[in-house]
Amino acid sequence: MARRIEHHTTSPHSAEAVFGAMVDESYLRDRLAEIGGNNAELVTYSSGGGKTTYQLKQGVPAEHLPSLVKSVLGGDLVIHRTEAWTEAGHTGTVEVTIHGVPGRLDGTFTLTGNGSGSKLTLQGQVKVSIPLMGGKLEGLVAEQVIELLDKESEFTAEWLANRG
Repeated sequence: MARRIEHHTTSPHSAEAVFGAMVDESYLRDRLAEIGGNNAELVTYSSGGGKTTYQLKQGVPAEHLPSLVKSVLGGDLVIHRTEAWTEAGHTGTVEVTIHGVPGRLDGTFTLTGNGSGSKLTLQGQVKVSIPLMGGKLEGLVAEQVIELLDKESEFTAEWLANRG
């Protein structure tokens, strides 16, 4: 059974400014360098016609993982994340897989105005197909995604503040 996830982050910057950062190649490289973890890289990037798609690889060292996750992985956590953003409506999709784990996160992003700032909403689901442990791992993945989105939101606000 999949675990639903819904999470909101806010920014003092406009939806247009945040969207501009989210689809900027230099921003993505800077974000990965700052909070991407082990061997982080921008694997692919393409932009044109109002649509931007990219794939990221991020890593978490085994010593920073809960024991349950370590027992399943047997090493570091390697995350593959693909996002596709559309300028019209400031919406995006995300697909996340974890190397060595039969599961994934699928979701949609919506970026809207929020007073003088903006709000980014992720709605999705986490599914891990491991008998007896899947539900617990889904919860752990959901927690880690929320933590990562909060860090990325903070990074984005600072990145934009330093450029304007």
